[in-house]
Amino acid sequence: MAKHHPDARLLNEYASGTLPLAQSACISLHLNYCEQCKRTQQRLQQMGAALFEDLSPQQVDDSLLNTVMARLDQEPEPLRYAPPADTEDGYPSLVQRLMQRDYEDLEWQRINSNLRISRLRTGDVDNEFALYHIKAGGTIPLHTHKGNELTLVLEGGFSDDEGHYTQGDFLFRDASQQHSPTADQDGDCICIGVLDAPIKFTEWKYRALNPFLKLRAE
Repeated sequence: MAKHHPDARLLNEYASGTLPLAQSACISLHLNYCEQCKRTQQRLQQMGAALFEDLSPQQVDDSLLNTVMARLDQEPEPLRYAPPADTEDGYPSLVQRLMQRDYEDLEWQRINSNLRISRLRTGDVDNEFALYHIKAGGTIPLHTHKGNELTLVLEGGFSDDEGHYTQGDFLFRDASQQHSPTADQDGDCICIGVLDAPIKFTEWKYRALNPFLKLRAE
């Protein structure tokens, strides 16, 4: 059972369908492991529906129609999807594949002897969505973030200064935090990382890499 969860803000934005695609996919996977958050998300959806039902009809004038028609000619906003149905078939295909651990045939980039990364397409041009495969006992160098990072453990586990995380656990890190994840000694760790800006290494021997770290979102 997951012990680390998204906060109320993330769950509320997920329930309302306003999270970016890559972040929504990460939350979807956590819900697959966490009945507690799944129930919370369902209650938030029900509350939202009830609030809409209680709204009084509002009278509008012709200017509203003109505004709507004008917006139809504008460049469309990036696509977002609503939270999935409460069945496995309701999840996006990418999420279903990861739930089934179907990722060994993906294209992996070897970063060093401890880490390899596979970046996956979600259709989100603002957030990178990637799998991180950390060798048993391996460590990702100490780093902070230029933006936000969402992490979800799919297999194995890892630790940092704030705790130990295993399958289904969800982490949120922002630019004020730094950590150095270390995989458990008894097995490799595979997790998802969602970034809206590149990481930033803080140890002196890795800082020279920072100018070359780019966000790969698509």
